[in-house]
Amino acid sequence: MAPLSVFVTMMVLIGLSVAAVDILHPLSDEFINLINTKQNLWKAGRNFPVNTSFKHIKKLMGVLPDDNFAKLPTVTHDAELIASLPENFDPRDKWPDCPTLNEIRDQGSCGSCWAFGAVEAMTDRVCTYSNGTQHFHFSADDLLTCCPICGLGCNGGMPRLAWEYYKHFGIVSGGNYNSSQGCRPYEIAPCEHHVPGNRMPCSGDSKTPKCTKSCETNYNVPYKKDKRYAKHVYSVSGGEDHIKAELYKNGPVEGAFTVYSDLLAYKDGVYKHVQGNALGGHAIKIIGWGVENGTKYWLIANSWNTDWGNNGFFKILRGEDHCGIESSITAGEPLLVNN
Repeated sequence: MAPLSVFVTMMVLIGLSVAAVDILHPLSDEFINLINTKQNLWKAGRNFPVNTSFKHIKKLMGVLPDDNFAKLPTVTHDAELIASLPENFDPRDKWPDCPTLNEIRDQGSCGSCWAFGAVEAMTDRVCTYSNGTQHFHFSADDLLTCCPICGLGCNGGMPRLAWEYYKHFGIVSGGNYNSSQGCRPYEIAPCEHHVPGNRMPCSGDSKTPKCTKSCETNYNVPYKKDKRYAKHVYSVSGGEDHIKAELYKNGPVEGAFTVYSDLLAYKDGVYKHVQGNALGGHAIKIIGWGVENGTKYWLIANSWNTDWGNNGFFKILRGEDHCGIESSITAGEPLLVNN
């Protein structure tokens, strides 16, 4: 039997090694390598330069706590639809005339994910509900800057209130930064939170732009007339099967979940949290689902540009409410122009 002093020394060394793992910088090569050695569901790699401002990274997670989420009307789906759902579903196959299903936006150095996840799903749903005959690119800028009830602009907001604002006040059109498309294109420039790239460095210092209730001069529809609304908005309850049914029947939804620092390094595969601390709440667009090497996943569009992850998309473990991904699903039915 080893002397007590040897045992104590061993325990101290184990404790030190655990502590060393805990303090690894989440953008370091050592942290990325650790993720890859601890699991084989997904591949980690470098998305962010090592010197990326952690202020910027923390700001990307812009979902504020919402104690009133349960006040949203809830939707469930019938057992017959659920029983008929396929093992894999990609909405781009069902609605090939809806190009925004392929779109990955960039929120820049602003905690506007709550607005992006919302307008991305709203945009897709105008198309899916009209079976590809209507298109309207909702402005993240308009929602971000003109919804005082939604939260704190670039310092975070609540998806529920973004959809409520859509229903009651409407949102105008608007393309991506510098696109000159729609009434109010996004005003915050993409920044270089990825490698390789040639954008400006990310600082995390973006201020919320002012609410401007007028369209760009080259857009020929007045601001008020450009607004589109929802018939009704709701959350999806009942768990995995009902979320799948909602996606299959109506199109993408907005979801929110807790981001841990290992997600920053996601490249491919089915993400499952294995290492690192929680960074905050993040909103995204869930578009479909599937099974990869026996592991069930949700297919998700992020808003960190196409340089991140798998061309801007990622997969996350499905059916276990992993990181809370199945607990805050928000959606709505658009009011189409001929209604």
